[in-house]
Amino acid sequence: MSHYQGDDAEYMEDEYEMEDVDDDMDEEFRAREMGSDSDIDEYDYLNNKVADTSAADARNGKDIQGIPWERLRITRDVYRQTRLEQYKNYENIPHSGEDSKKDCKITEKGGLYYEFRQNSRSVKSTILHFQLRNLVWATTKHDVYLMSHFSVIHWSSLTCSKADVLDVSGHVAPTEKHPGSLLEGFTQTQVSTLAVKDNLLVAGGFQGELICKHLDRSGVSFCSRTTYDDNAITNAVEIYDSPSGAVHFTASNNDCGVRDFDMEKYQLSKHFRFPWPVNHTSLSPDGKLLTIVGDSPDGMLVDSNSGKTVTSLSGHLDFSFASAWHPNGVTFATGNQDKTCRIWDVRNLSKSLAVLKGNLGAIRSIRYTSDGQYMAMAEPADFVHVYDVKNGYEKEQEIDFFGEISGVSFSPDTEALYIGVWDRTYGSLLEYGRRRNYSYLDSFV
Repeated sequence: MSHYQGDDAEYMEDEYEMEDVDDDMDEEFRAREMGSDSDIDEYDYLNNKVADTSAADARNGKDIQGIPWERLRITRDVYRQTRLEQYKNYENIPHSGEDSKKDCKITEKGGLYYEFRQNSRSVKSTILHFQLRNLVWATTKHDVYLMSHFSVIHWSSLTCSKADVLDVSGHVAPTEKHPGSLLEGFTQTQVSTLAVKDNLLVAGGFQGELICKHLDRSGVSFCSRTTYDDNAITNAVEIYDSPSGAVHFTASNNDCGVRDFDMEKYQLSKHFRFPWPVNHTSLSPDGKLLTIVGDSPDGMLVDSNSGKTVTSLSGHLDFSFASAWHPNGVTFATGNQDKTCRIWDVRNLSKSLAVLKGNLGAIRSIRYTSDGQYMAMAEPADFVHVYDVKNGYEKEQEIDFFGEISGVSFSPDTEALYIGVWDRTYGSLLEYGRRRNYSYLDSFV
């Protein structure tokens, strides 16, 4: 991945912020301050906060993000077209997005698999590196963990409340003693990636930091630094249960390494090296294969025990930043800066099974539901695509909004889908609920 650090937020603001809308909003608010008596439904002055948008509000015509299009000089359709025309997709290999179009599958739009429930603008999801977008994790249909400035926070959609879980703005040190743990801890960690599963939270940092916290315990359990190289960014973390039942996690790093940590013993158990920086790693459901993608158009499928390459994955035209296995263990997906997500079948890896196309830019995050029915792929901004997997990716639901995407996550029971939106004005957490067909109940009416 590109070795940017301090200027990433500025890069995204300069390139991708909703400048036209923000300018109009500023003018609108200045007019009100000068004595306008227009109704102001954007703000809850009693609680001094921006009002959220509920499903009922959306059904009554309110924009899901609370953008008052009716009061602006630009319509939503015009602004959407402007974004499609002007958004600059980041490419390491020039013209990869344009050149990939010829391989893409034509899909039918209009699917409705997840319905809008709530937009929570009091939850400010943030990003530190523009290429890394795995900063939102749902552990139940009501519980979400995400990065917000310098803290990992917990959001409960049930009580509409948030709480700090891990504040990294100051000094963080382990409260437990384990061999190999850095007892001195870290100061002002810049979190580049995050993973949360069951009761374990792992945050990775720009300097190779790894901070592990059990959610059912106070304090931090374990701290480690993967490398002291200058190019040490932790690009991705995946938590999994080993065949023995022990909890492990893999860390993918810019130093070309993938490291496996045993959280029962709190120690490094495996360390594999590859020819290029590794941006994402995902483990097959049976624990035997690792999908490795990074700063190369080609990915790899490797043996999870030895790290030896089983086969290469050829087809993408740029660097990849996302991967995910279908629960059946037969197919998996990879996301690339060439604006495509490729679906692969382990029984025939000579070519990809399908090539799915984004609208604006790179596919930076991919998630499957635990039942394998749906797959979500997130672009850098504005669009999350949800595909009907069991019907061959022929139809999709296109979730359309405005803002950079910090992460996307299905709840383990598949009932909820959360999307983190990073924007100075309209940053929020979007919640969608799985649409169920209960028509069989009509027979009882």
